[in-house]
Amino acid sequence: MPDSLSAPAHPPGPDLPAPIARHLRIHGTVQGVYYRQSTVETAQRLGVAGWVRNRSDGSVEALAVGPAHAVQQLIDWAHQGPRAARVERVEVGEQALPEPAPHGFVQRETL
Repeated sequence: MPDSLSAPAHPPGPDLPAPIARHLRIHGTVQGVYYRQSTVETAQRLGVAGWVRNRSDGSVEALAVGPAHAVQQLIDWAHQGPRAARVERVEVGEQALPEPAPHGFVQRETL
C-alpha cells in the first residue's frame, strides 16, 4: 500500500521536462477507421494534450503537446494508427507552444 505522505509520481516544478508541441498531418486511409478516437485514447494514455480532426482532403490533422518522449510515442503510434487504418505517410512539424496550453486531448470539427 502506498504511503500517503510519499512524493507524487510527477512532482510539479523544474523537475518536469519542458513540453514540446508538434503538428501532425496523417495521410492514407485514415478517416472512417476510428483513427481520431484512437488518437484521443492513445494521447490520453501517454499524457499528451492537444487535439485531432479530420481534414476535407481525407487526411487527419493533430496537435500534440507534452513531454518530448510522450509526444514522440504518439508520433510513432500515428505511423500505424488503429488496425483498420492504412497510413501512407505522417508529416511532423515543430510548433510553437500554444497559449494557453491545452488541457486534455480532444476531437475537433472537420476543417
